[in-house]
Parts: sequence; structure tokens; C-alpha cells
Amino acid sequence: MDPKQSISDGYLQRMNDRSTEVVFCRNCVMSNQRPRIVFDDNGVCSACNYAYRKTNEIDWDQRKQEFLYLLDRYRSNSGDYDVIVPCSGGKDSSAVAHRLKHEYGMHPLTVTFSPLIYTDNGWGNLRRFIDSGFDNILFTPDGRVYRQLCRLGFEVMGDPFQPFIYGVKSSPLQVALRYGIPLIMYGENGEVEYGGDGKNEDSLTHDYGDDLTTHYFSGINAEDWIEYGISSKDLQPFMPPDQRALDNLGVKCAFFGYGHKWVPQENYYYAAEHTGFQANVDGRSEGTYSKYASLDDRIDGIHYYMAFIKFGIGRATSDATHEIRDGHLTREEGIALVRRYDSEFPEKNFKQFLEYTSLNEERFCEVVDNFRLPHIWEKENGRWRLKHQVE
Repeated sequence: MDPKQSISDGYLQRMNDRSTEVVFCRNCVMSNQRPRIVFDDNGVCSACNYAYRKTNEIDWDQRKQEFLYLLDRYRSNSGDYDVIVPCSGGKDSSAVAHRLKHEYGMHPLTVTFSPLIYTDNGWGNLRRFIDSGFDNILFTPDGRVYRQLCRLGFEVMGDPFQPFIYGVKSSPLQVALRYGIPLIMYGENGEVEYGGDGKNEDSLTHDYGDDLTTHYFSGINAEDWIEYGISSKDLQPFMPPDQRALDNLGVKCAFFGYGHKWVPQENYYYAAEHTGFQANVDGRSEGTYSKYASLDDRIDGIHYYMAFIKFGIGRATSDATHEIRDGHLTREEGIALVRRYDSEFPEKNFKQFLEYTSLNEERFCEVVDNFRLPHIWEKENGRWRLKHQVE
């Protein structure tokens, strides 16, 4: 078998291994098609159950003490860098870095992985964040390699964001080794906040080995793209360092959200006040009703649109689920927003995406249709429609 085909077939097989019975959470608007999400006997998703725990069961004072103990172990008394914060300039990472510095007395070095296809809005937010008082390393990969991986990610996995995910997870680990800074602070644990593997639900830190492959890389590591003719040297910026080297340094990857109740809307207000973060200047983002999430990259819209194609879960669903759990929306309001915006095509940067990846519209549509699973989509009068919608 062609090794290229085996990678693609393996990914499609994992997609097909999901339940073909589409079920929606009784509390929010998420479906069981989200990878690794679990529904209980009452039809409530794991993310909603965790949200209930956040409000009613978790001892936040105890968690705060665990968080403080971790910071005390790594805090520098000389003013040297003592924590790495992966930071795009977005609301969440900006709020985390600012709070670590000004609330907890840490000395963060922020790391931005970017192929420099920023939106004007996103680049402005990063510049304002740095200007608010932060040192920053901009980690930019070879543009030729990134474009190639972006196209491959789209064609093979239905996600042009795949190389960005590699880079945003690997570059902080590489910087940690280069600068000898063993503590890396991420924002929220997305697996528990949005629905996924609950293994780290009560853990301040996460594994930088297997968790990367299963939770973030969709089972395909950067080195697997060697089969597509990309050299191991060119893939270095996208690959985590040797685990033994990380273990020798004692690297810890921690979640800020473990010690603090994670509310994205509050992060927006905090970042706007303290780091100059600005919401979408065009109003709401394509595919959703919100104006302050994922504004950085011109490929964001295609990434969310392909999630809609593959799972029937679009950008509005992603935003509405958390806001329902946070009490900012009712489920009925969330349903109306999902039905209105989830299917919206990201037209604004579409032509730039085609140019960036050297694709034409015909090939784009062919790839999109390749990821429409038959239990999610059907054709009616020559037009695709979802078989199931939240109600």
C-alpha cells in the first residue's frame, strides 16, 4: 500500500469509527461527533458535566494553593525568565501572561509560533500585547515548508491548521530547552473545557508525550509527513524535542485554568483592559456570532468550516457551547445562533487561502466533499444538507 494513502486512510478510518447515531447534548448544543467527547446516561456531554463541577463541586481554594505551590517552585528571585507562555496575542494567552507577571510576580518569556499569515487585527493585538510589557520570541517556520504542510493538512486530514497545531505545541518545548526554562503555562485544558479525554480533569499538568499525539495531533505526528517527501530537517520546527532531554530539564506543562475558573468572556475583558486587545473590527467573525475569539490567522475560517464539514460542528457551536455552560446564553439562544451562523462559508480570506496553498476552487470543493461522512450529510435536489440539526 502506498504509505501516503495509508496515512490518509488511517485518519478517515478514525473519523468513521465514531458513532453514526448523531446525538446532541441536552444541556448545550454540542453533538457526540466531537472527537473523544463522552455523553452520560442523561444525555449530557462531558464538558457540561465538568462545567457543573466547576461551579458546584471543585474546591478552588485548594486548587489555587496547588497552583501557587507550583509557581513558588519555579519563581526566579533574580528576575530571570521563569515561565514560558505560548502567546498568539489573543485574549486568553494575553490574560494568562499578564496575570502571571502582575498578579503572581513571575517573569514570563512569551513565545509566538506564527507563519506570518496574521490578520491585520491579530497582528495589531500581538504588537499591543508586547508593547504592554512583555518579552517575546517570534518563532516563524520556513514559509515554503509551511505552505506545503498547510495544503497537505487540508487534503489529507481536512484541516489546513495541522502544521500550526504542531508548531504551537512544539515551539514552546524547544524554547524551554534552549533557554533552560522548565515551566510552560498554557491557558485552559481544552479536553475538559470543550469535551474530550478526561484523563487530566483533576491534574494541574499534562504529559508532553502521548497527550500531544492523541489530544492535539489527531494521531498523526509531524514526522509522519516524511512519507509525503518532506525532509526530517524541514520538519524540525514542527516536532517536539526528545523526551529524555525534556525529562532531564524537568519540564512541566501546566494549565492556568486548573487553578482558576476559566471563563473566555472574562479573559476578553481582562485583555482589553490590560494588554490593548481589540475585538474583530468587522464585528462578528464569519461562521459565528462572537467577535473576540480566534482572530489571529487568515486560515482560521477554513479550519472552523472544515470542522463543520467533518463533524457537523461549526464555529458558532464552538462558541455557544461554552457560553451556555458559563450562563451567558440559554440553550434556546444557542440553538438559534448555531442554525443561523454555523454553515456560513468563510468568504473573506478564501481567495488568499487558495493562492497560499496553490489550490483551485474545483480541487477545494473535491476535498471538502471527500470529508462529508454519509451519516452527517445527504444531498437533496443537488445541494448538501445536514441530516441532523440541534433542536
